[in-house]
Amino acid sequence: MGEPVRDGKFEFTVTRLQPGVGNIGGRYGVDAQGGFLLVHLTVHNIGNRSQTFDGGDQKLFDTEGKRYDADGSAAIYLNGSHSFLEAINPGNQVKAIVVFDLPESARPHRIELHDSLFSGGVGVDLTRHPKPKASST
Repeated sequence: MGEPVRDGKFEFTVTRLQPGVGNIGGRYGVDAQGGFLLVHLTVHNIGNRSQTFDGGDQKLFDTEGKRYDADGSAAIYLNGSHSFLEAINPGNQVKAIVVFDLPESARPHRIELHDSLFSGGVGVDLTRHPKPKASST
């Protein structure tokens, strides 16, 4: 973990995985259909103008090749997620959390990080990282 990768105007660093989260936002928040996986990352704008980071542009793949979309509605309930239309000025960075709702049987393999909906994306192998501990938010 901690290796920076680039796509377009952003440099991403996956810093932590937090699986097994059943609820985000408490009593007035949202429950996972399976279990939330929180992907903590640093997003650094390496371009020369403001760029908007959207967690909804990120994709997760499991060991069976199934693709999962980020759960933007759950991320809204997560304080400090910085993953919903977060404008980042040149040279600045944010610590973002992208939320995925996965079935309990899913084994995360790779995340594909994008600077925008239309970018090519860059993959990060999640199996090389130490197995994270389950927790709650």
